[in-house]
Amino acid sequence: QLQLVESGGGLVQSGGSLRLSCAASGSNLDRYAVAWFRQAPGKEREGVSCATTRSDVTNYADSVKGRFTISRDNAKNMVYLQMNSLKPEDTGVYYCNAAVREYNYWGQGTQVTVSS
Repeated sequence: QLQLVESGGGLVQSGGSLRLSCAASGSNLDRYAVAWFRQAPGKEREGVSCATTRSDVTNYADSVKGRFTISRDNAKNMVYLQMNSLKPEDTGVYYCNAAVREYNYWGQGTQVTVSS
């Protein structure tokens, strides 16, 4: 069974950058499509970005296009989210997700707080 552990969150000023990491274990990540989601206080979880198994296709929410970049290193079983030009509305808990067929796995989340 796949386990996911996120890291890299923290407090940053508006306009700053953070790089989130997601470490996978228990299975080879290259079988899975991966994604980042986030959940702001009082709001539903929303998709931020996703990538296919070889990152040949990536997608982004309109709110983060041009600022965030998803990447993966299948050899290291890692997924990353580079976040630049952060805004206060990017604040929330960020979750790593991996999915293949009917199997869907989540990490525990990492908090990102952007101050104005």
